[in-house]
Amino acid sequence: MIALDSMSNSVFILLILSTVAQCNYFGTNTVKNNQCFCQLEGSIDDCSCTVDTVDYFNNMKIYPRLQSLLVRDYFRFYKVNLKQVCPFWADDSKCAIFHCHVQPCQDEDIPIGLKGENPHNVHLNESPVEKYKAESQLTNCQQTARDHNAELGYLNTTISSENYKEFERWKIHDNAQDNFCIKEDKPGEYVDLLLNPERYTGYKGPSAHRIWRSIYMENCFRPDNSPHIFIQASKMNGMCLEKRAFYRAISGLHASINIHLCAKSLLSTQGGLTIVSHGGRWGRNLEELQERFSPETTRGEGPNWLKNLYFLYLLELRALAKAAPYLYREEYYTGSDGEDEDTRLAVKDILNVVELFPNHFNESVMFNGGVQAQILKEEFRQHFINISRIMDCVGCEKCKLWGKLQVQGVGTALKILFSGKFDKWEHTVNAYNKRHFYLERSEIVALFNGFGRLSESIYELDKFRQLMGTKY
Repeated sequence: MIALDSMSNSVFILLILSTVAQCNYFGTNTVKNNQCFCQLEGSIDDCSCTVDTVDYFNNMKIYPRLQSLLVRDYFRFYKVNLKQVCPFWADDSKCAIFHCHVQPCQDEDIPIGLKGENPHNVHLNESPVEKYKAESQLTNCQQTARDHNAELGYLNTTISSENYKEFERWKIHDNAQDNFCIKEDKPGEYVDLLLNPERYTGYKGPSAHRIWRSIYMENCFRPDNSPHIFIQASKMNGMCLEKRAFYRAISGLHASINIHLCAKSLLSTQGGLTIVSHGGRWGRNLEELQERFSPETTRGEGPNWLKNLYFLYLLELRALAKAAPYLYREEYYTGSDGEDEDTRLAVKDILNVVELFPNHFNESVMFNGGVQAQILKEEFRQHFINISRIMDCVGCEKCKLWGKLQVQGVGTALKILFSGKFDKWEHTVNAYNKRHFYLERSEIVALFNGFGRLSESIYELDKFRQLMGTKY
């Protein structure tokens, strides 16, 4: 890493942080372009609130609540397959550094309610196959036939077990059309996220660059004549609203991950070299932040990447608000009555705060315009599915874990916003005791943890700003 120790570079990065996330919480705004992205409209930066509004809302109200929620058993155990084969190129980039490895949970560590993959919430699933068995249906029909004239009014309503299984396959196919992430082929293992925190492991170089290059160059929508991996903000005005939103979501996720790595960097050094050991001292690395976001090292784009972080934060905040009626009714089951009740109360508390945010992201202005808009929407979905596949090509296990989780979190938010299934809430269940839509447990865990990572990024920017003010 090239250290940027000069005072001029320090002033540059301080300017970035103060412009993107001012400490001014008194309602004044002296920088015209210091605007966040509460409402997605025609222009890239058109918005009705300021970044410091989001800073205060996140750091004072959301971040503390999320920190308390995400340590609970329902959210700390994430089931993931880290052995999926990379579908795009030979996986020749395994990271051998100790800090890259992920330790899966032992069976005795997993809460009893999460074992066996048996869904606790029956209202999320079709009723058991027995309800469709011919014998059961026939008994009901015969009773009806005795009460009425069987020869005149009998209707055979039996459904065989084979047909029921076929209906299940149809349902799985239909649900897949709403997903923005690939479904893993094989079941994975539970990982304790608290024991495998996201931080800088030393994984970098050609392998890491190939991941991001594939994401940006092959899967992001791009304007014509844009040869660079990152799209310059000045060229994005020529792109339609939906394509800009896609790029900014990916850029915001990238910026957030970079902030995490800078905030939890291995600081143990000797003779200018980083010592990678089983222990080590972890903390904020200001020089690394400068390297990743300084205008001089990013062709002036660093401030825009940080603003895209706020864009993605508000996108996921809106998804939580939109899915709130659904999430209120989840049981968050782990098998411990006291733990589960506390978790439900904590989730409701956060959702109540989320719904109070005055200027939510407005997804209704996207994908309007008939057939062409629907074609673009499907292309949008397929691009993001490809990005979820690319996560299986990450060579560092810990980076893969957190990459897959955060990409699934964004994908779940996009599913909530654009699948149409959450546009109208219907909490009543039908005769077979099912909902018209549902989120799998892994999607809920990824949604809250992914939003938690964005929340922590905004919180850490404020801490870096304070650190910089002390240092300079």
